[in-house]
Amino acid sequence: MSKAVTQIDPSDTPRVSIIVVSYNTKDMTLECLRSVQEQTQVPYELIVVDNASTDGSPEAIATEFPDIELMAEKDNHGFALANNIAALRARGEYLLLLNPDTVVLDHAINHLIEFADKNPQARIWGGKTYYGDMSLNPTNAWNQMTLWGVISQALGFSSVFRKSDLFNPEAIPGWDRDSEYEVDIVTGCFFLIKRDFWQELDGFDKAFFMYGEEADLCLRARAKGARPRITPTAQIIHYAGASEKVRSDKMVRLLRAKMTLIQHHFPKWQRGIGQSMFRLWPWSRMVGLKLLRRQEAATVWGEIWHRRKEWQDGY
Repeated sequence: MSKAVTQIDPSDTPRVSIIVVSYNTKDMTLECLRSVQEQTQVPYELIVVDNASTDGSPEAIATEFPDIELMAEKDNHGFALANNIAALRARGEYLLLLNPDTVVLDHAINHLIEFADKNPQARIWGGKTYYGDMSLNPTNAWNQMTLWGVISQALGFSSVFRKSDLFNPEAIPGWDRDSEYEVDIVTGCFFLIKRDFWQELDGFDKAFFMYGEEADLCLRARAKGARPRITPTAQIIHYAGASEKVRSDKMVRLLRAKMTLIQHHFPKWQRGIGQSMFRLWPWSRMVGLKLLRRQEAATVWGEIWHRRKEWQDGY
């Protein structure tokens, strides 16, 4: 079993600093940390930021993993700021952002580092993700939001034609995740970047609390020549959404983040149109689900629509 590096000698710098940000996911976080130690052989340090959990996470982590660096915060900083704080303490050549609701499979971190070493031009790297039942979790990567993609969402095309690259371009449905692939955005659940490049980008934009921050960073990285890349040889389980128990709350945060991405990354002439069309998306989902008599889902989207003042202007 490998051991986390906590006191780093300058002559023995770890190859990767693994950062885990947790919030009320005690059991999953412990499972994640066990899998890191069991499956990782490259020299690493492990930094855990607990965002003021109330489920006993800090105590449980400290008891089972006394040698890792645990930052038990008194405030919930959100995902972006918590990673920024942890990265200031990191010493590794690489930073690996790893969600607490993940399980590392078959030496995935080793494989991801090897992939990065062989593909330095990508500058950001990710792997393949599965749900807990080992079915494919396709949320490991995304294409950039575009005006056409937003229009397609608002009109319901992306929901009706989920497997269409034309009508659902952001989700990259034509790629089966079984091959290496250049992407616009690597999801933050399993996200590798050189520490010096992270510093050059000044980490995550603090305007984002949760969701959208990795998209913003990847797009800023692409503007500097990065070409993020995915390998299927580095595999993890990602249960997804474990710290967000109420679906409407999660979607409000996600929509707020996406509105901010439109503000930051759409061409100026497209921003107004993009924001207006994006505001219609929850309404069209609600109406469509009602027509399909899927009342429970329609109720959730109705709540999201009625809470639009919380998300329609972004962060």
